[in-house]
Amino acid sequence: MTYPVYHRIDGPIVMIGFGSIGKGTWPLIERHFEYDPSQFLVIEPDARQHGFLREHGIRFIDTALTPANYQQTLSALFPEGKGFCVNLSVDTSSLDLLKHCRKMGVLYIDTVAEPWEGFYFNTQNNAERTNYALRQAVRDEAAANPGGTTAVNCCGANPGMVSWFVKEALLTLARDTGHEATAPTSREGWARLMQSLGVQGVHIAERDTQARLKPRPRGTFVNTWSVEGFISEGFQPAELGWGTHEPWFPPNGHRHETGCQAGIWLDRPGAVTRVHTWCPTPGPQFGFLVTHNEAISIADYFTVGQGAEPEYRPTCHYAYHPADDAVLSLHEMFGSGEQQATHHILTEDEIVEGVDELGVLLYGHEKNALWFGSRLSNDETRDLAPYQNATGLQVTSAVLAGMVWALDNPNAGIVETDEMDHARCLEVQRPYLGPVEAHYTDWTPLQNRWEHFPEGLDETVPWAFRNVLAT
Repeated sequence: MTYPVYHRIDGPIVMIGFGSIGKGTWPLIERHFEYDPSQFLVIEPDARQHGFLREHGIRFIDTALTPANYQQTLSALFPEGKGFCVNLSVDTSSLDLLKHCRKMGVLYIDTVAEPWEGFYFNTQNNAERTNYALRQAVRDEAAANPGGTTAVNCCGANPGMVSWFVKEALLTLARDTGHEATAPTSREGWARLMQSLGVQGVHIAERDTQARLKPRPRGTFVNTWSVEGFISEGFQPAELGWGTHEPWFPPNGHRHETGCQAGIWLDRPGAVTRVHTWCPTPGPQFGFLVTHNEAISIADYFTVGQGAEPEYRPTCHYAYHPADDAVLSLHEMFGSGEQQATHHILTEDEIVEGVDELGVLLYGHEKNALWFGSRLSNDETRDLAPYQNATGLQVTSAVLAGMVWALDNPNAGIVETDEMDHARCLEVQRPYLGPVEAHYTDWTPLQNRWEHFPEGLDETVPWAFRNVLAT
């Protein structure tokens, strides 16, 4: 096939981390950019990956970036102050790395606002362990140092692609309800559009049905993407963007006193906090309220007004049903109180069935609820791109789109995906997403409940978080 070449990248391309996402991103960079292959380099401390790197002739440095060495290491790799840093690692501070890259004049992208090693488990104050706090530190840096070399923060599938889906879903809903469907040109315009359509909130609603024939071995955490990343976010407090329509506040909920005040956190790990949601294939389902950056960024971006009591703000949170093997792995881990010694990511060759159905569920409007998203199968993924499963391709194609946008806009400063041109990004990413579909449903969280066990639901506001939260 002939693939579009979007840009030439002059200078080094340094990829930090070469796990499942790095391995899947590399061939997309090969396809879609002109660059000098001799200047592509991976920083990867995990020797298990080095066989692949050697097999494909990819240069690498066998080291881990730390607070003590990251500046010296990166400065030596970008001696002329140009190139692209693609951060796909864990346990490296996204904020510190993007600040240094901008200081050097090097373009930067990552998929999460990641902290240095130890933050997730050693920090004692739960409010400080939230994604709200991690995101706010990046937003404060963006406000203090506007403009300059582009650094794209949190640009994977989610956070990332789902923010582009929200905008596309709003335009779809506007067209289908007879409203003006011209894309707004400002943040305020997007927020007013969501408000005018009566959207009360957004679930990042995902169902991963990818499975293999071999049963999950006990003592092994199996997942379709980074096990370390999933465990880390699963141990963080559950958190969500908090909407203005909510009539009830969780008794274990906490507000933030500083920053944009768009979110709250619950005094409970996200990976054991269940919510009711809906996806096209299963219909109603449980999801885990795992913390994600987009829960706060989407709620913040679509706010009309400011502070803790604005004129309008949508509720927003992740509602994630991972692959069945990952669910069993979570049960085993939280039941035993210990992480499994062995981690395993399902490869495209192991998986025999299933899709990763990842989209946004906009609810509370005149058509009740609209799910808009990607329904990508592992079989389709094998035809589209090598070295990754469906979950991985939804992430790596978003990294590709973010890199293209950064090269289109090299002096945009520090940006979140909510602030980017969603149409341009989806133009680049959509060929890798399989069916991208819109589905309406009349389901609400008041339905499909067990009448034998009354839960004190609020029937006056069907989509209230009180009804969404599983007791």
